[in-house]
Amino acid sequence: MKRPVSFLCSLLLIHASAGEMYTSLLNVKQAISVERKLIDYLGTYIDHELERLEDIRRFYTKVSELHTKLYKGPAAALANPLVAFTLIKRLHSEWLNLIYSNEALENTQALRSSYEEEEGDLPKLEDLQGAAQGLMRLQDVYALQVSSLVRGRFQRLTNGEPKDVFMPAVSVSLSGDDCFLVGKVAYEQEDYYHSVQWLEESVRLFRGAGGEWSPENEGSLEDALDHLAFSHFKTGNVSYALSLSQELLHHDPMNGRVLQNVEKYEKLLVAAGPPRTDGLRRPTSTYLRTRNTYERLCQTQGSQPTQFENPTLFCDFFTNGHPALLLQPVRREVLNLQPYVVLYHNFITNTEAEDIKSVAQPGLRRSVVAAGEKQATADYRISKSSWVKGSAHSVIDKLDQRISTLTGLNVKHPYGEYLQVVNYGIGGHYEPHFDHATSPSSPVFKLKTGNRVATFMLYLSSVEAGGSTAFIYANFSVPVVERAAIFWWNLHRNGQGDVETLHAGCPVLIGDKWVANKWIHEYGQEFQHRCSLKPDE
Repeated sequence: MKRPVSFLCSLLLIHASAGEMYTSLLNVKQAISVERKLIDYLGTYIDHELERLEDIRRFYTKVSELHTKLYKGPAAALANPLVAFTLIKRLHSEWLNLIYSNEALENTQALRSSYEEEEGDLPKLEDLQGAAQGLMRLQDVYALQVSSLVRGRFQRLTNGEPKDVFMPAVSVSLSGDDCFLVGKVAYEQEDYYHSVQWLEESVRLFRGAGGEWSPENEGSLEDALDHLAFSHFKTGNVSYALSLSQELLHHDPMNGRVLQNVEKYEKLLVAAGPPRTDGLRRPTSTYLRTRNTYERLCQTQGSQPTQFENPTLFCDFFTNGHPALLLQPVRREVLNLQPYVVLYHNFITNTEAEDIKSVAQPGLRRSVVAAGEKQATADYRISKSSWVKGSAHSVIDKLDQRISTLTGLNVKHPYGEYLQVVNYGIGGHYEPHFDHATSPSSPVFKLKTGNRVATFMLYLSSVEAGGSTAFIYANFSVPVVERAAIFWWNLHRNGQGDVETLHAGCPVLIGDKWVANKWIHEYGQEFQHRCSLKPDE
């Protein structure tokens, strides 16, 4: 099939405004209903087109039968004035009406009008790029093989053999065009480490399909070969870049740019001597010093047996000396002592978790991070969040009371921030960071109640894989435990930040992760969390 100018491509260029869908799985789920509408519109279009084609087939059959039966003896047939009249009429107007019919255009315009009605709810170019980056993030953090991802499997190499990291209940395989778009996103960011791997799969799949192009595709075998050849050139593999360019010329022999590249690569190979064998290298990272630890902790998914190695860690029924907990103590699991990190099991009910999510949904916005005195979105935090006041729903006020009872801290605003509810997106994560402010100009101090002394985080949902909370310097991670809450101190008793609390939200591999954060500030805790007599404690 000859490839026309891509209508999708032009739409992506026109509607390249900021996208938000990929940052929250809730929005991705909502997109399903939009596509259902598009399916209905397309079904209507097909029905109308079938009716139109049936009319054309009926006309074709009628005229063909006249030529095979009535006009076998032309002189005898045309001697009849009725036959002559119908021939002249048909050639003058019927064929004209058929050839220049606007019905096909009207059907197409109706489909496009219906599509445009839904455009505001469709993903933007940034969503497509963000989703592709999410796949590459999962590939890196969990050491997943691209060839396995393409087949709908989540596997990594273990002792030279591919092993399943997780077996999802539902999955899909990726097409050559799917892989091309992921590779193209990396290519446009000059990230040739990822573009090579994804474009290799794209070329393989396009070749397997015989190079046939489908109308819904953005790319083709020629496009994939073109991008892959240059990616290999940029990584120093000139000989393979030459081979791919020569293959591309078989499909497009008059491509002047590719002809110039072939000439350039041949000269480089003659002049350069033995080929470089540096191999592919991952792009540098803002958290490069802790990347290996971070990814290792994410890959363990909280399975490291620290409790068995450290006899000082324990589980108990905890009351905090409060009368309200004497008859119904909380199940406490002490996960770490320095920093002090504890998990409270079954802290909330399923109904409470759903109520919190429902209250938060209308206010969900792209999560931000501190950027000097202001706040801004960042690629190292992919999620949406909403701030919920205690007055929004009775469950929020009850939650504050329960947190205060359990911790002994004053969590009422402004001594505690409003509850922040977070929903993670595709490959949603939050790279290593501190919850407490590390700069006096941080927005954390706008409440004028000091720094964040403690964090109380609730898991409002479960996930199938990934999404652990990794404490980088403390060298342990905590898996998502539905309806549980995790608590830790961010500051030492002298008010200094505890560097051991550097932590990260690992990318969600499979699942829909919801958490709620309650950040408690220094002021208001003077009698609940006293300073030590030792200034360095």
